[in-house]
Amino acid sequence: VFTGQANCPHYAKAELLADYLQANLPDFRVHKITQHPDRWEQWLRDICERNGWEHRRSPIIWRELLDRGGKGLLLGGVNDFLEYAQQYYGITSMMLSEEMLDIAEENLQAHIEIEKEEQEIKSLIKPLQIWITSASAPICYQLIPLLANGEVFGMTTEISIHLLDTDQFKEVLCGIVMEAEDMAFPLLRSISQHSERDEAFIQADVVIVLDDVLLNCEVQSLEDCIREVSEICQVYAPLIEKNAKSEVKVISSGKTFVNLKAMMIMTYGPSIKPENVIAVAASWESAAKAMLARKLNMDAAGVKDVIVWGNITGCNYIDLSHAKLHGYDSAVWGPANFSRPLLNMIYDSEWIHSELLSAQSSLSSRACHWVGMLAAHAIATILRYWYHGSPPGEIVSVGILTEGQFCIPEGIVFSMPVRFQNGNWEVVKELEINGTTQGVLGRLAHELVQEKLVALKEIEEMHPYGAD
Repeated sequence: VFTGQANCPHYAKAELLADYLQANLPDFRVHKITQHPDRWEQWLRDICERNGWEHRRSPIIWRELLDRGGKGLLLGGVNDFLEYAQQYYGITSMMLSEEMLDIAEENLQAHIEIEKEEQEIKSLIKPLQIWITSASAPICYQLIPLLANGEVFGMTTEISIHLLDTDQFKEVLCGIVMEAEDMAFPLLRSISQHSERDEAFIQADVVIVLDDVLLNCEVQSLEDCIREVSEICQVYAPLIEKNAKSEVKVISSGKTFVNLKAMMIMTYGPSIKPENVIAVAASWESAAKAMLARKLNMDAAGVKDVIVWGNITGCNYIDLSHAKLHGYDSAVWGPANFSRPLLNMIYDSEWIHSELLSAQSSLSSRACHWVGMLAAHAIATILRYWYHGSPPGEIVSVGILTEGQFCIPEGIVFSMPVRFQNGNWEVVKELEINGTTQGVLGRLAHELVQEKLVALKEIEEMHPYGAD
């Protein structure tokens, strides 16, 4: 192995002799490594420290012990190699100083051109830039492997993950970064930690907002929590507008106020496209499907089209009127795409109205104790659907900015049924909504409207003369 400073004449002399030996000896193989003059000293120190060698000049030459493993056998510099070639092969170099200098200059130019080509190739492969806020949260720890294994964005899409949190959690983020790097995901180009908010969301393709404001009724009021959520979004939204890409996708998740966070990001970031900001409801969807599957003694994957309406981490409604069962073990069977209406298979209507509602309340209390696995899976699932489409014909629940669909008031973030296709989503407007469900939606919308009014009041108090 011949390594040296790209413009070193002594490296040029050793290299030319090595090329001659490789061309004329059947089992002599040469591997060359050149380094730019600006990086040579540090590179030499690192290689010597790693192998326990003492060497201070260019070039450095060693033999790789391919048949035995372990560190290589150091030969030394140019004079050591000339002596080695003379002793073993009876060959030496008669290169003149002028030739050495000319070849050294050619080596440097060739090295610069090769480096430039490599940088151009790397620049063509631009990884997706993913930013995660409040990255010390358990959800983030569970989410990183799901994002990096290729199933979310595709097996050919490289990603760079940026973890954002306060200096208080610097050591936690450092540990997450080190562990993610040790896992050596082939599609994870880089992972980094950040605490300077002014540098946040630079060139972001995806922003995942995990910040939570936990309500403790004994200490603070609902208005205080809403004010805190508003203050968080007041920081994030302008930075997303300023630093992120124009088509950035923003996902609101967490244990609390996910609808409100999405709405406040749109409010404080008016240039962020509203259709690119959503709140994740898939955790509730998955938990409800699992509960129904246990009742029916079937695989949860066969329960489809359960709809979560309303305030995802507040008062919501789990709607089973459009739910279907695939692969349910009953007297009637059909092909793989054959389905049965779920309500036709649950004959215990009392269970639906009592047990399901109490279980829904139980899910609300359990949500604050989720360790992150369910929420991380929900975020990864929604991102995969956003980039690659949801399963054909299936309904997915997400929180979006309303435009009057299903007689819901405009201008609030409300969880409702959508389908993802071609990088976009569309509301499933063709669903028939019965009078009972419509009444429930009205009550849920009223709660979110009130929450919005409180948030806007907080904005007015903070900016009495207008946001401008």
